[in-house]
Parts: sequence; C-alpha cells; structure tokens
Amino acid sequence: MLDHQQIAAATRIGMLTRERDTASACAEALRELGRALPLDTATLLEMDPVTGAYAQIAGVGYDAAVSAALAAEFVSTPWYANVLRCAIPPSISGDDEDPGERYSEGWFYAERMRPAGVRDAMTGALRHQGRLVGLITLATDTPNAYDTGSRRLLASLLPALGVLADPTAHAGDLHDLPPDGGASLLVAEDVLDVPGRAPAAVLRDTEFRRLARAFTASQGTRLRLLWPVGQDWYRVTLRRHTLGAAVARRAVLVHETPGPLPYGLSPRELEVLTRAATGQTNQAIAQALYLSPRTVHTHVEHLLRKTGAASRAEATALAVRDGLLRPTAADVERFVERAPGG
Repeated sequence: MLDHQQIAAATRIGMLTRERDTASACAEALRELGRALPLDTATLLEMDPVTGAYAQIAGVGYDAAVSAALAAEFVSTPWYANVLRCAIPPSISGDDEDPGERYSEGWFYAERMRPAGVRDAMTGALRHQGRLVGLITLATDTPNAYDTGSRRLLASLLPALGVLADPTAHAGDLHDLPPDGGASLLVAEDVLDVPGRAPAAVLRDTEFRRLARAFTASQGTRLRLLWPVGQDWYRVTLRRHTLGAAVARRAVLVHETPGPLPYGLSPRELEVLTRAATGQTNQAIAQALYLSPRTVHTHVEHLLRKTGAASRAEATALAVRDGLLRPTAADVERFVERAPGG
C-alpha cells in the first residue's frame, strides 16, 4: 500500500512527462523519487538510439562522466541482462528472487559499488513504445533498503521515466507541426522512428535523402517543400532537432502530410515556379527543362492564374513563404529559414 508521499511523488513524475525541458524534468523526477524511496545516490540514463551507449540525463551524487563509464561496464555484466528481463527492478538485497548471477557476488558490485559505500541498489530498464531507451539506478548505504514494495513502486514508475529518458519522445508533437502525418528523425545516415508517427515515406527517395543531407550541412533551421513519392505528393517540413538531453546529437526531423498539389498546380508548373523562385529567367528555365520559352511563358501564366498572384515576383514570394517548392539539393541554401540573427 502506497503512502500519501509516495502517491504524490508518483503523480508528479507522471505530470513531468509533459515537460519539454527534459533535463530539468529528469532532475525533478529524481528529487521526487528521493521523497518516495530511500536513496543516497541515483542516476537516470538515456540510451543513444544510434550507438546504444548510455549517458546520464540527471543524477544525485553521480558525476555524469563517471555514471556513463559505470554504465559502459555494467552492460557487460550478467546483471545487466537480468535487469532487462525483469519486470520488477532487481535489487542487491532481493537478487535471490531473480534468475541469473547474484549481483552481490559479482565483480561489478565488489569492485565498483561496495568500495563506494553502496550496500543496496536497484536498477530498472526504461522502455517507451516498446523500445529500450534508458536505465534508472537508485543506491543507498543502508543494507536491505529495497524490499519488494520498493521495487514494485519503482516498477510502476518505469513507464513515465521511460518517456523522460526517450530522446525521441517529444519529436513528433512540436508546436508548429500538424498533429497528424508521418515523421522520422534523420541522424547522419540513420533513420529513427518517432513514437506515435508513421515513418516518413519521403526518406525512401534517394534524391530526397540528398536534399536532407544538404539541409543538415546548411545554416538553416527549417525548410518547407513539396515532394512526390510515386503518384502521391506530400507537404514536407525539415527542421533541426536536438536528440536527447544528455546525448547532444543534432538530428533533422522530417515531417510529411499527404495531399494534392496546392492551387491545382501541375508537377511541371511547380517545377517552373521553383526555378523562378531561384531567380532563373524564362529562357534559363526553358533550357534547363528542354522546353520552348513560349511553353514556359504559358506555364507561368497558368500558375499566376491558379495562385491568384498578380505577377511573377508575387508568385515566387508566395512559393517561398508557403513552401510551394520542389527544390533540389543545390537549391537548399536559397530556401532554408534561418534563426533570427543567423
């Protein structure tokens, strides 16, 4: 039976999952755990979704570098495998209830934990959307501090702590993106799923991947465009995203929503409009697309009528403002949005 203090701490930790400042939320979660459970030291680790390495997001009594180094050693022990397969976090005092090697008799405890004054500890695996995303370890200098009730309480909090530790957890609900549509995170050449979102279909296109790499190399913070996948068109937004509070990786969030081309534009008219927005003349567009200047002029007349623009300049301003573009990788620097002062 939980007491009032434990219930209050559990409620507060659940509410912290709504916070966008992950580092602060994780630090507050450890403070709440300290009110509900005995602890002298604690570490909350997130797992890098690309390398699988652990890094500390928040800690009590743990230096971040030391915590990461200990985690790197811990993953090689039989105890780590035991933590991953146990629904109830195992502890030093209760390890006789769990399968596998006894923690208190292993080298990691003897050489790392006990000399530091740890007499009891428990570790839980953090998961979110079915993925392993981190670890939580509580430790104390009091022997036999973590009984079954303590372990079950921590187990009940693991889902909320998993949301806090997942560096991709809030990528799909950024305030200026539509609530629906597909999304993925691009980290170098690795594509990561975004919880609650279908994978971005545009990332299957080799040409789009080149464009995304050009965006990564640019000084831009956001790029909006239109992109075809087969017979379908998507409104696409690329934006910078910091992946994780502890693992400071720079990622690109790719968000897409399917739909027809705006204003009833044809794919060729969109291509002409994009080239016009780069400053190309009708003659240059004609040469690039192997069309006659008269045909390009006709396309321009059609897109002006469809968009309601009074001039070519107004149409190109509309295209840049609303992301009515189908750029190539070479065009990215012309169309990216930059942070103020950037």
